[in-house]
Amino acid sequence: MKKAIPLKERIIEEALRLFSVKGYMSTSTTDIIEAAGTSKGGFYNHFRSKEQLFLETLSKARKIWRDRNLFGLEDVPRPLEKIEALLRNYGERYLSDAHNFPGGCIFVNLAVELSDQAPSLAAEVNEGFVRLKRMIRRLFEEEKSAGGIPADTDTAALTDLVFTGLLGACVMYTADKSKENLDRAISSLIAYIRDLDERA
Repeated sequence: MKKAIPLKERIIEEALRLFSVKGYMSTSTTDIIEAAGTSKGGFYNHFRSKEQLFLETLSKARKIWRDRNLFGLEDVPRPLEKIEALLRNYGERYLSDAHNFPGGCIFVNLAVELSDQAPSLAAEVNEGFVRLKRMIRRLFEEEKSAGGIPADTDTAALTDLVFTGLLGACVMYTADKSKENLDRAISSLIAYIRDLDERA
């Protein structure tokens, strides 16, 4: 017998899907209440406000992001190959997760939407981007120190290239839902990284 999902978790899951498709500003608490099959009382028993729900939903989205994108990385010994695995996971395990994110990458969607309308919430979203870039650069630095990529590699510029490539792949996939185009974009990034390896 399938275990019932607690109401609070159900509200967060429905908010996650709605924010992914409609954005934060265009999703009302009524939308979330109806999607979760609860009442105003049921909602406010768990959340003081829509903003509190947003922060808890963001936390849930980050957990899913980590589970999907960091999958198997601990078993990959080489830093450069960890980045390749991250890129593959991003395309194959994260962006393709239409159950949780039917509207595409919730972080990119929210960052664009909230940058002018709710800067404090946008800053919460952008913190995840800062951490991702920091992780990618750290892995490139480790690879450079080990002699795996050329010693004169500008790891900051390389990180920006990979990061913006990921965002571009995300935006295009959200727009056209073409798995073929997504795979091509990810493969291009991986090929660029492998070329650095061959030039070391």
